[in-house]
Amino acid sequence: MVAFPGVQTLDLTGPAEVFAAVTGERPASAYEVLVASVGGAPVASSSGCTIVTRELLRITPRASDIVLVCGGPEAAIRHAIRDDALRAWLVRAARVARRIGSVCSGAFVLAHAGILDGHRVATHWSSCDRLAAYRPALRVDRDAIFVEEGRIWTSAGVTTGIDMALAMVEADHGRAVADAIAARLVLYARRPGFQSQFSDALVAQTSASDPLGPAIAWARTHLRDAEPETLARRAGLSLRTFHRRCLDVLGTTPAKLIEKLRVEHARTLLVTADAPAKTLAATAGFGSVARMNRAFARVLGVQPRDYARMFGPRTA
Repeated sequence: MVAFPGVQTLDLTGPAEVFAAVTGERPASAYEVLVASVGGAPVASSSGCTIVTRELLRITPRASDIVLVCGGPEAAIRHAIRDDALRAWLVRAARVARRIGSVCSGAFVLAHAGILDGHRVATHWSSCDRLAAYRPALRVDRDAIFVEEGRIWTSAGVTTGIDMALAMVEADHGRAVADAIAARLVLYARRPGFQSQFSDALVAQTSASDPLGPAIAWARTHLRDAEPETLARRAGLSLRTFHRRCLDVLGTTPAKLIEKLRVEHARTLLVTADAPAKTLAATAGFGSVARMNRAFARVLGVQPRDYARMFGPRTA
């Protein structure tokens, strides 16, 4: 785990706890978790916690290593990008490590080193445009919460580093071990990499004072009952005003907003829940399999059954 002054605490500690938890499940094949920084001094994280680190430049990258660069606020990332010693070490590590990746805005540090060129990558939804402009040679996936492209792994914002670390554990030790760790960490659900950041972006775009905020939050947990008229009433707006407000703030209509929320929920259920298509369609609020099929075709360009085949668990 590569840290620097101002590192986002959860970007580092979330994945680190996932890897450390393997010890309790598979002691013989546990990971050795090292937190390192250039200089090896204690670093203050974004939340003010002091994190003890080892000297990164004294660590020789090995073929068995997983190297993850953590994220942080803009000022911290700019400082990390200016560190030539860090850049040189990462370039060297990228040549030999079996996996190299980033959590959240740590993608900018890898991008600066040219390690992400030609790859599809993820970062926090609020930084997607900036990363794409900063390094045009890479392709930013604005939907995925993490992306695996061979040896290159990148995750979106903050807690998604936990999901990515669990996916690595699953790849190394199997789904049963990854699920056991998720349960130990009291995770409500393991999110697959393709799960969209759409809902997270919506919540962040609408403040508590905006009438859209409470309506969207309600819709996410009441997909069966979510309709434009219902959401307009919960927002305290006329349907016409609610429609206009959605277009102005979110750039979409209420009907398309609800459809995308339903598809987002259904796509996760398809590869995590062992249930008939009819049940999945009802749970996601579509009402029928036919409606779900049409929505998937519009939003994702594939049918649900094909989506499940493409993104189903590796052990299936």
